[in-house]
Amino acid sequence: MIASVIRFVLILTLLLGAVFALHTFILHLLEKPLFAHQIIKAYVVNYILAVLIFCTLLFLKKKFNDQLGFIFMAGSLLKFLFFFLLFYPQYYADAKMQGIEFITFFIPYSVSLITETLAVIKLLNK
Repeated sequence: MIASVIRFVLILTLLLGAVFALHTFILHLLEKPLFAHQIIKAYVVNYILAVLIFCTLLFLKKKFNDQLGFIFMAGSLLKFLFFFLLFYPQYYADAKMQGIEFITFFIPYSVSLITETLAVIKLLNK
């Protein structure tokens, strides 16, 4: 169990780190502010939630194996809740959400979701 958590954390850290570097590099090339739109917060929140959701699924695997998919979907719902509580108010403060604001949250969200999904598939197949 510990090995699965360490592997997941390592993979997620490397992936999100690489994507963050690429994301900020592209922002630099486009001459956009690098750390605007809560970019660091978006990566950190998605990282923490992904680790917590994966650990929860791993912990509940034996007892609720048949319901693991639903628990996974509840974790995704939790991520959306965090988006609407932590990010949306500032993104929508000017009565419209800019594309760059959405992308700032969506990129780490989708990378962590894909990583979680693949890890959960592997977990369910064991």
